[in-house]
Amino acid sequence: MVRNPLTPEEHERGERLGLLLREARGSRSMAEVAAGAGISAETLRKIETGRAPTPAFFTVAALARVLGLSLDDIVGQCALIAVA
Repeated sequence: MVRNPLTPEEHERGERLGLLLREARGSRSMAEVAAGAGISAETLRKIETGRAPTPAFFTVAALARVLGLSLDDIVGQCALIAVA
């Protein structure tokens, strides 16, 4: 299966998601948060740095649960916006 390239807007959304997750993680280690969400620390690192800008819904939901974020807040802060 060939995946369509991501748009600049999708890359920007991934960067905003990563920033939101990093801020919510605070002083907790990547390993601690990743383990709580049932993902690898490397997967969390890729999401936080924007190298995985479109993580699966259930991955985001698990991270939201561990970090005490609501999915509504994540959507509000990471909705697609036009990039000039």
